[in-house]
Amino acid sequence: MEYFILKHLPAIILSGITLCISSSMLQAETVTPQAVIANYTQLAHAEFSDALASAKILQTKVNEFIAQPTEASHQAAKQAWLAARLPYSQTEVFRFGNPNVDAWEGGVNAWPLDEGLIDYVQADAYEHEEGNTFATANLIAGTETISPELLKSYQEKGGSEANVATGYHAIEFLLWGQDLNQDPKLAGTRPSTDFLTGAGCTHQHCERRAQYLKAATDLLVTDLTQMEQDWAPDQTNYRKSLLALDEAEALRRILFGMGSLSLGELAGERMNVALLAHSQEDEHSCFSDNTHADILGNVQGINNVFHGSYRRTDGSLLKGASLAELLAAKDKTLSTELEQNLNTSQTAAEAIVKAAQQGQAFDQQIVADNSEGNARVKATIAALRAQTVSLEAAAKALGINHLNSETSDSLQ
Repeated sequence: MEYFILKHLPAIILSGITLCISSSMLQAETVTPQAVIANYTQLAHAEFSDALASAKILQTKVNEFIAQPTEASHQAAKQAWLAARLPYSQTEVFRFGNPNVDAWEGGVNAWPLDEGLIDYVQADAYEHEEGNTFATANLIAGTETISPELLKSYQEKGGSEANVATGYHAIEFLLWGQDLNQDPKLAGTRPSTDFLTGAGCTHQHCERRAQYLKAATDLLVTDLTQMEQDWAPDQTNYRKSLLALDEAEALRRILFGMGSLSLGELAGERMNVALLAHSQEDEHSCFSDNTHADILGNVQGINNVFHGSYRRTDGSLLKGASLAELLAAKDKTLSTELEQNLNTSQTAAEAIVKAAQQGQAFDQQIVADNSEGNARVKATIAALRAQTVSLEAAAKALGINHLNSETSDSLQ
């Protein structure tokens, strides 16, 4: 299950490490706030374009799997899902500061989910939100016609955020199934025969399960198309409205997004909550054991914005005016400090990835008796907190007071 990440993660995400250049090499005097803001919109469009393109590949592989459910076609669909997460995880830095992304994100990346809403679960290994009346609804075993519209109608049904019917993690659950940890080195082990119509179908309702997987994947492509268009050039869209903002407000949105992903979301909700509970139910990609890649992708996304650079999935490098240059013109020492803190966070996240590549997934690194794994996660959380302090200082140096990045109750 991990070999795709083993093969491709260094080339796609870790290649971004080369972007961490010394502030002494930057030509800060030539960079303007407007140039930085314009390049930020270019980065957003490129990253969402790559996320969309990879989702379309996933869609193709899912369609092939549904048409002929075999171990090989199942594995190909799972590989495509893992590949699709690589560019998407880097886009999350655009979320918190931009209301269009923040309002949209819940439909494509919500987690954790009460998977009994969607399909069968092993009851004695199923933890769900207390009081969630839809936690065992099992839409696939039901009679309602499965369509993207039905899935959207069940998203946060009854006001519960645990009712996740759409997006990457609903698709992930359908491809992998529950991760029961019967072997700590294995992720979910859903059989391909769960999608085999007619004789040989396992766990019943195979045709409806295939319909659900297709509807969820098609909806993901539709949603990513919308966001790609929201950042496309030369259109009346969010990108145009951002470029029309006062420079200080646009920079505030950029820095707020970086700080909020760094502190409240990644350090807090995605890492510290899972660590404190020592629970895989609280990890991000719990069915596929891909959480380590999600973490590193988020860290890389913050680095992308700071350096004004993005390594595209085709290997090409997009680079333009950067916050690093703009900040160096105001306070070279602070720019160097922030860069060092970003590098420390990346190194710490890479240690989590390295352990996962050696067979110790994130859900094993956070168990109570794994002191070394806990220490790696704690070091990454501490580094993310430190870089957020530097981001707050950077905002002030650029004339933005009281950035107030979003935090998490778990970090209080």
